[in-house]
Amino acid sequence: MRIPPRISAIGGIAALVTTLLLGGPGSVVAAPSGSATPTVSASAPAVVAAPAAVGEICYSALPAQAHDTLDLIEAGGPYPYDQDGTVFQNREGILPSQAGYYHEYTVITPGSSNRGARRIVTGDTAREDYYTADHYESFDLVDHDC
Repeated sequence: MRIPPRISAIGGIAALVTTLLLGGPGSVVAAPSGSATPTVSASAPAVVAAPAAVGEICYSALPAQAHDTLDLIEAGGPYPYDQDGTVFQNREGILPSQAGYYHEYTVITPGSSNRGARRIVTGDTAREDYYTADHYESFDLVDHDC
């Protein structure tokens, strides 16, 4: 099982902010006054924003089972399901597009007879963890500092 590499926190934060805000290199300029359409700077390629389904959640607000999953990820396993640690394909296109960058892990759902809908999806950057309770329809970036 491949354990995703985690980049140093300082370099990782810059990469994460760039990726989340811009979807990668490039820049978007705010819409001119009276216009609803943002413009793209001439020096950068156009950036198409993903659907607004990525929010933020405090670590302390996660369910206890998500804490357990994050602890398992930090420890390198063992994981309860064979699919845990595999590459997350991001077919929904909600997270910034980066092939092979994300990995998914099951968050146990008490009373469920299968894997349920809850997951942690990690990026390769340090502490870039996303929580979804609705099987990839929306994601919340985990804020580990609250």
